[in-house]
Amino acid sequence: MVLACPVSASDAPPAEPTGPLAKLQGLTSRASELALQAMSMIGIRYKYGGNAPESGLDCSGLVRYVFKQVMGAELPRTSEEISRVGQNVEPNELQPGDLVFYNTLRRGFSHVGIYLGDNRFIHAPSAGGHVRIERMDISYWKSRFNGARRINQPAE
Repeated sequence: MVLACPVSASDAPPAEPTGPLAKLQGLTSRASELALQAMSMIGIRYKYGGNAPESGLDCSGLVRYVFKQVMGAELPRTSEEISRVGQNVEPNELQPGDLVFYNTLRRGFSHVGIYLGDNRFIHAPSAGGHVRIERMDISYWKSRFNGARRINQPAE
């Protein structure tokens, strides 16, 4: 004898989230994609003015490339110009995928990287270097931090 099991509502597949939960999952997904795309660039050589992995990347080239691949966003060319896009983020509110800015050339917003979480960011450092992950809490980066921005949608 075969017994049939009634199907209850709890056996149904979960509904797609709506409202704040959907927004949070969207941000989490975007952050994961940005972080993964950025980490796939580890080891690419630094090239001043570079904006393609094949020929090398500078800091803004890395950010522009990653955001173009993941979000279809066309960001401005320089880190200073990128610092004017999106919304300001307080350091204690950083989320993976946010942009972090530094004063490395004795002028504000002269360097940019992508925050990965756990106080780490990925960037294209300087001539002779390669795309790599750094800790934000070491004194060099701490003393040069200029702020952070979040880009939630493609820039126009």
